[in-house]
Amino acid sequence: MYNLSALEAGVAGTIFAGKLQYFRTTNSTNSDALAAARLAAPHGTVYFADEQTAGRGRGNHRWHSAAGEGLYVSVLLRPKIDAVRLPLLPLAAGVAAAKAIQNEAGVVIDLRWPNDLLIGERKAGGILVEAQTDSASGRAAFVVVGVGINVHQREFAPDLATPATSLDREAGRRVARGALLVALLKSLEREARALSNPDAGRTLAGRVARSSSWIRGRRVQVHGPQACQGVTAGLDENGFLRVETNAGIVTVQTGGLRAVPHD
Repeated sequence: MYNLSALEAGVAGTIFAGKLQYFRTTNSTNSDALAAARLAAPHGTVYFADEQTAGRGRGNHRWHSAAGEGLYVSVLLRPKIDAVRLPLLPLAAGVAAAKAIQNEAGVVIDLRWPNDLLIGERKAGGILVEAQTDSASGRAAFVVVGVGINVHQREFAPDLATPATSLDREAGRRVARGALLVALLKSLEREARALSNPDAGRTLAGRVARSSSWIRGRRVQVHGPQACQGVTAGLDENGFLRVETNAGIVTVQTGGLRAVPHD
């Protein structure tokens, strides 16, 4: 259970103050936020739960969300940014989550483009961003930033594509979910505000690169519509991953990464 009064005190003075929506159990916090966004819920509303019965990851993968074990939160934003900048949101959320986790758990996160939070070779969390654009203005109408983090879990399914871990296991102590949530929201507010700067893509790419071993010089296999194999060569100004292949540079806009073992 969360201490709701302590959470409200923790986000005082932020865009989230007075906008925390808590559920003991829900199907999906992202689905809750999307539905509320279409009913004109305000910028900065936060939807979080102790348990999700139908938690979702990217590509409609199921996100296991056991009661009281993890941080399951979705944030509704109405940023004043062009739709072309929306691919930067998962990266900004990843940087925010990495900073919050390091501050509260003392654990270093390795960001695997575009949305995975890794500790070493194991996955501790992920990002799911869903948005609606205004075709008339070419701008974002709203964005839902979903973050799932394994906090207290001790056991995981053995057949996961990437082996999993939790903050408690890696930190060697019990990490407070409430403090982690407050730290995440504050960090996310800073990152979201930075996206309005003209050079946001370039500066964000630098912050991602400092928190990721996957962005440059990593031999990877790209899965998805732009399947290829090569060595990562940084991010472009839109947050897309550049991969140097035998046929030249491929700018990957969507897909997943896996490391290719050295020969």
